[in-house]
Amino acid sequence: MPALVVGPMLRHVDSDSASIWVETAEPCTVTVEADGRSYRSPTFTVHGHHYAIVDLVELSQDIASYAVKLDGEQVWPMAGRPPSRIRLLPPEGVRRLAFGSCRTSVPHDAAHVRSHGDDVLRAFGEHLPEADEEEWPDLLVLLGDQVYADNPSPDMLAYIRSRRTTEPQGEIADFEEYAELYRQAWTETEIRWLLSTVPTAMIFDDHDLRDDWNTSQPWREQMARTPWWQRRVVAGLGAYWVYQHLGNLSPAERAEDELLAKLMAGDGGAALDAFAERADAEPSSNRWSYSRDLGTARLIMVDTRCARQLTPGDRRMLDPGEWAWLEEEVRRPAERLIIGSSIPFLLPEGVHGVQNWNEALCDGKWGPLVRRWSETFRQAIDLEHWAAFRRSFEDLARLLMGLGKPVLILSGDVHYSYLAKADRGQVFQIVCSPIRNPLSRMLRWANVFTQFSIATLVGSLLARLAGVPRPPFRWKITKGPWFQNALATLDLPDQVTWYGSTGDAVKPIDGTRLR
Repeated sequence: MPALVVGPMLRHVDSDSASIWVETAEPCTVTVEADGRSYRSPTFTVHGHHYAIVDLVELSQDIASYAVKLDGEQVWPMAGRPPSRIRLLPPEGVRRLAFGSCRTSVPHDAAHVRSHGDDVLRAFGEHLPEADEEEWPDLLVLLGDQVYADNPSPDMLAYIRSRRTTEPQGEIADFEEYAELYRQAWTETEIRWLLSTVPTAMIFDDHDLRDDWNTSQPWREQMARTPWWQRRVVAGLGAYWVYQHLGNLSPAERAEDELLAKLMAGDGGAALDAFAERADAEPSSNRWSYSRDLGTARLIMVDTRCARQLTPGDRRMLDPGEWAWLEEEVRRPAERLIIGSSIPFLLPEGVHGVQNWNEALCDGKWGPLVRRWSETFRQAIDLEHWAAFRRSFEDLARLLMGLGKPVLILSGDVHYSYLAKADRGQVFQIVCSPIRNPLSRMLRWANVFTQFSIATLVGSLLARLAGVPRPPFRWKITKGPWFQNALATLDLPDQVTWYGSTGDAVKPIDGTRLR
């Protein structure tokens, strides 16, 4: 009898449609029943795993409860949990977004709570059924490191050891292990219910593939010499397409997707692997970035990992094709822009200066010996944000300053949360990280130091010594940093609040209006 493995997950939702994604134990027909209507899709199979995404179309009102059947056998809703409902995009647009990044899937025993803190997303899933209607987010934006392929949980490590003794020990190796990694990340009762009833938009960061993914050309060359890497990156991008990217797309976009058509026709793992291999080797062959209209606001989710141009001397966060796409997207009509960038655009100014300086040295500003040392330094302490791709930072800064509308950049990655504001234009950087993966005490203190004026002076001096021009504008950290696990909400048009948790209790850390 078919069974649910992962899901149902409520993914793309707009004013008259909703998409529900599932993984099943066997090939079958997936039926979603809602408001007396039935919507169906057959599964497709990849590497022995079975998936479907069912589109509920021509909807005219919210759905109070839906059920999922596999070959006619009901497998959802979950016993003991509230119904999973679907709230359509309201005519006035999205009212509230929740967002965050960096969530490890370790156990919740006392030892792991001490080392990793409480899981705020899990607590949010426990809290939401009892919450008032206005607390419900219209969309959950997950900004990267949804899974940690390079640092699996104890349960995931046990699974790896049960099936192989080959390299990479202690890391994910293939699609089968990625499938188990996602299953463990998304099937706890509270998480599973939450993802079944709150729409999600996702984008990857490095740990979805591996730490420092695409930080530089030397990094890519080093990994290309690693025997197991090619299989890993193909599996990682393929799994990302299935588990995360597919649900980011609208029904219309998926109807035109050539890879999905091949998979539905039975092409299976070979088609997915070929796609993923090419996406890694030729980033311009595919676009992971996407956008959604949220009423008066526009959400633009930017791929800041796979689309990089890593040419020494002309590094770019986005290659020419991706940059042209972003330019077009930000100029489309909208009262305000919400840009999802897994890595922050505006870091503390001192850190920004150090990354500018390091990039110049990596490009040979102080000679070949310093260049090699600087590349090692770049990888060792993760100098790979927008500031480390200075040309792209300056291009985007000028573009955003000239728009004449509020731009809210949502980011994660750095494992602390803060708000920064540019001194020109209406550009705000809102960071919420981690959901569950806190920094060590030493790294917390190091990041506290970066907030002081002396750090800003040192970073600026280093950048000037390397001949780096000043940024197009200045900015200031106006809230934070906070280092505890967190999930943030953005209440449009201008209220942001960060939440932490103790056990199942969700409590505000701080909040402010964007002024």
